[in-house]
Amino acid sequence: MTLSSLFDIAPYSWSAIGSAAFCGAIIGMERQLRGKPVGIRTSALIVLGTYLFLATAFMLHGDVIDHSRVVGQIITGIGFLGAGVMLAKDGAVVGVTSAATIWVLASIGVVIATDNLLAAIKLSVLVVGILYGVDVLEAKFKSLGRGVHARVKRYSKLYYRKEK
Repeated sequence: MTLSSLFDIAPYSWSAIGSAAFCGAIIGMERQLRGKPVGIRTSALIVLGTYLFLATAFMLHGDVIDHSRVVGQIITGIGFLGAGVMLAKDGAVVGVTSAATIWVLASIGVVIATDNLLAAIKLSVLVVGILYGVDVLEAKFKSLGRGVHARVKRYSKLYYRKEK
């Protein structure tokens, strides 16, 4: 066994795996730094897992192989993960942004599996911009923090005071 055969992962691509880990990590870092669910590890693993499932499906050959069905099953599975991070608190549903982030992470894995690595990186930066940018806008414009957002923040403050 040679050193090069030890690191050979053909037909998978190290550049795709690195892109998956990077894309997941930059989105996960934003979530983790803000104390939200779906941090660096989880995000990187979602993107990587999606890439691996779809890249493997692309390798299958035959008359009955339909790659779009694999994508559909990935979406279904990701829906279960997303549902796991959503909760109902005091009449408001929380965790929807984390669930949506999980959904986008899987879609980035699909983009990587279709060999569009640079697009996946750009999309990941866009996702971080949305996640961070909307908070900046909410802080600047109080009208964006009305309704459900105000109730959730008020409830969170009361909840954390009770625990102390």
